[in-house]
Amino acid sequence: MQQRHRRYFMQALLMSYTLPVSQWATSASVVYPPVRPRALVFPRDYGAHPEFRTEWWYLTGWLGTGVNAMGFQITFFRSRTQHSPDNPSRFAPQQLLFAHAALAIPAEGKLRHADVAGRVGSAGTTFDTADTKLRLANWTMERTENDHYQFYIPTDTFTIRLEAVPSQAPVLRGNRGFSAKGPSPELASHYYSRPQLDITAQIELKDKSSKGKQESLIKRSGLGWLDHEWSSSLLMAGAVGWDWIGINLLDGGSIMAFRIRDQAGKTLFSEWDHRDQKGQILERYSNAVWEALDRWSSPRSLANYPIGLLIRVGNQELRLKTLMQDQEVDARASTGGFYYEGAVEMSRNQVVIGRGYLELTGYSQAVKL
Repeated sequence: MQQRHRRYFMQALLMSYTLPVSQWATSASVVYPPVRPRALVFPRDYGAHPEFRTEWWYLTGWLGTGVNAMGFQITFFRSRTQHSPDNPSRFAPQQLLFAHAALAIPAEGKLRHADVAGRVGSAGTTFDTADTKLRLANWTMERTENDHYQFYIPTDTFTIRLEAVPSQAPVLRGNRGFSAKGPSPELASHYYSRPQLDITAQIELKDKSSKGKQESLIKRSGLGWLDHEWSSSLLMAGAVGWDWIGINLLDGGSIMAFRIRDQAGKTLFSEWDHRDQKGQILERYSNAVWEALDRWSSPRSLANYPIGLLIRVGNQELRLKTLMQDQEVDARASTGGFYYEGAVEMSRNQVVIGRGYLELTGYSQAVKL
């Protein structure tokens, strides 16, 4: 089923970019609005912002502990195309949705991953501007009236039914949700997080063997992290990608940090944000140093990822250790390219202080938003 969805989407997308020149003139008139500082308003800003170029809702987390630990990722992406609303062609979609889901199960050694894509307005592909509510190829994400998030992700090799319950109000990144991504004011996003989510999940694993189709059911609880971000800007000049972490600390606090890199691995822009149990700022730095302690080379993309990291910030040295080495996502059939999305533990002085996710982009080729 997923192959059919991808094939249909890619055919539609290809046709949408081979329109007559006269129709390209119309599509070129689309102008994405810039991100400007403003107060975020909820529940409205839980919903989609279709006027902006790109947007994502991104859930990660850990289920179980010790030898039973596993990681998960679910992401919905919205993209506004360059096609004008005045374009009459049904092959000129104004909005696209993509979604990725992955399970990191150490005993299996690599991710179980699936992705879907579609044009908004067709075959039940929808989003809501009033609150979080997305549907794509039977994948669903919705925020309920009691501020719970519910996910249903059916794929060929696994199905996820998951509920995420926030323990605190949204954490606004940057300046009240205006998150700078470079030295120029136009390089910014609107961005908030929901760390320390209480997760309950039911996961069905589907496998084939000589005896036919085998299924197993896993019920786990854990902690998760949700990011929602939207923007119209590209990466700053000279940047090829970014490194990002979202860590739920064992004391109830959280750490979010990112850096934007050039081809040589030099940090062009960075942020480090440490919060307490109530989401209040404890520390914020713009000069954290990221150092690779271990690397892993992908046999698929040939990218060489820094999967063991030492981060120096203030007077602290913090280490990141991956749950397993191979946590690369192959997104060529949807958003394009490869990236690393890995469950990690954070430690200080060899003592684990938190768990979360590490995202590494731009290591196989420069990110193109």
